[in-house]
Amino acid sequence: MSAVVTAPTVRSGETIRRSDRRLGVVMLAPALLYITLLVALPFLLALFLSLTNSSAGSLQFSFVGLQNFRNVLGSPVFQRSLRNTFVFTFASQLTVLVLGNILARALLKPFLGKGLARFLILMPWAAPISLATLGWLWIFDSTFSVINWVLKVVGWLGPGQWYYWLGDTTLGMVAIITIHVWRMLPFSTVILLAGLTSIPNEVREAAAIDGAGTLARIFQVEIPMMRPILTVAVLFGVVFTFTDMSVVYLLTRGGPYNSTHVLASLAFQDGVLGGDVGRGAAVAIFLVPVLVALAIFMLRTSRRAEVV
Repeated sequence: MSAVVTAPTVRSGETIRRSDRRLGVVMLAPALLYITLLVALPFLLALFLSLTNSSAGSLQFSFVGLQNFRNVLGSPVFQRSLRNTFVFTFASQLTVLVLGNILARALLKPFLGKGLARFLILMPWAAPISLATLGWLWIFDSTFSVINWVLKVVGWLGPGQWYYWLGDTTLGMVAIITIHVWRMLPFSTVILLAGLTSIPNEVREAAAIDGAGTLARIFQVEIPMMRPILTVAVLFGVVFTFTDMSVVYLLTRGGPYNSTHVLASLAFQDGVLGGDVGRGAAVAIFLVPVLVALAIFMLRTSRRAEVV
């Protein structure tokens, strides 16, 4: 009697498990299709093209092996673009983390107009970068720069002194980093604010009772507890910045004299505008191993922090 009762139960459980597996496959299929069509296939195509002398407008090509990589490594423009990429990424991400931390802590406090402040902080992230860059072009204009006029009014610039932001190699990078910080700051602020609100107040109160000061609570209590969230924020920010070309292309086109190029904008210039598809593909995928190694390291660090 018992065998007759339990057998249908087992079969029913197996049926449910098979149904759950089928449902899981169906739910994951759109994401897998998206990754395959828009990520995996373009990457494999770029890898294939980087090993050829393919050019725009021609279907004829031949394999050249690693010649494209040797050519770009010996190019002074590529070397400067590689250095600019690291400077652009780490300078902007460090500034974003510091300012985002300050803004997130300020938004934790109750004050009049807090909702409006949150809305204004999120505006740069919601604004189209093409339209926002038009405003920044006026701010950094060589003649009508509002920054220069303010500096002149406060006495920072004397007679005959003027900053040509987009015509100077150093000031051009400063302008690009400034716009990218302005653009990424809302994203970092929201993530850090979520991390701060997830820390129980009892933990802060216990640290204060133990005599921990403000800096001690931040660096010894809050930041270690926020490490998984900080890892996600840094990882997304670094990957997004490494692969971003919109600010550089819209603001300076890599000028003056190719001095503000990053790898993404240089790849676009060589592969699309210049028509050398093989060289552009080699530049585009040059940092893939670096990004993969960075992602693995940060995800492992985050996993260890969660376990602890």
